Amino acid sequence: MPQQQFLRSRVALARRCTAIIETRWFAATVFSLILANAALLGVETYSGIVAHHQHWLRLAEHVCLAAFTVEIVLRLAAYVDRPGEFFKDPWNLFDLAVVLCAFLPVVRENTTVLRLLRLARVLRTARFLPQLRIVLVAVARSLPGTLSFLLVGALLLYVYAMVGWVFFGSHDPEHYGSIGRAVLTLFLLMTLDGIGDAVHAGLDISRWSLLYYGSYVLLASFVLVNVLIGVVITSLDEAREMDGTTSSEPRPHTDRSGPTALAHRIEEARRALDELEHELIRMPPPPMDGNHHRIPTAQRRE
Repeated sequence: MPQQQFLRSRVALARRCTAIIETRWFAATVFSLILANAALLGVETYSGIVAHHQHWLRLAEHVCLAAFTVEIVLRLAAYVDRPGEFFKDPWNLFDLAVVLCAFLPVVRENTTVLRLLRLARVLRTARFLPQLRIVLVAVARSLPGTLSFLLVGALLLYVYAMVGWVFFGSHDPEHYGSIGRAVLTLFLLMTLDGIGDAVHAGLDISRWSLLYYGSYVLLASFVLVNVLIGVVITSLDEAREMDGTTSSEPRPHTDRSGPTALAHRIEEARRALDELEHELIRMPPPPMDGNHHRIPTAQRRE
């Protein structure tokens, strides 16, 4: 009996907290606090304002930290009857880590780490902006494909840098005097910035430089960039599908034994009976024999 009462109290607490965090005013308040926290970080970059209003800035930071702590406690309480589901959501883990790290002694003593941690709170706006959340998830999912793209790009840069050093190293040591300078030059040319000057300078050395720069621009600026765009678009589609099938907010609690659930079941049964009655009305009547009797279904099949 005490255990059942304890379970009921946990479910009741979860319902109340869920009702709070699902309201619009709660989301708007948290979103405003995140923006205020970002504004405080920007204000602290002005040394004159910090010198005159240091006390008020610290007080505002403590208020933001207290508000974020209350928020994460309410979110934890919303999952008190099923705590495992809270840790399945990566956004919940991110919010919890950002808030808990602020209370660690090592972090609180290090000003740089504390500012970076406060800056991480700005990313929490993704929880309240679905499109931004989809983009961040897409970026995270595109990392494996991006690493492969970087590997291919680095290999392409190295090969073309070695070729450039062989052909242009003695004539243009400023740009191709070493493998490092050649890689830097080609990396800047990947954005097509200054490609015209590079082609004209290469034509003064050899006409084959036109083939060199043309093939490089074709592979680096068009093929590789399109491959990267394809990877990002694919990850963006996958992120949209994931965001459509999952939700960061707690699901509403349903009581299968309450009077509301019983009334819902009765309504479903009535709806099913009405549909069955309509189907029977639409069916044609069975044929009759000479004595005006209905022929059974089994005899009609024979």
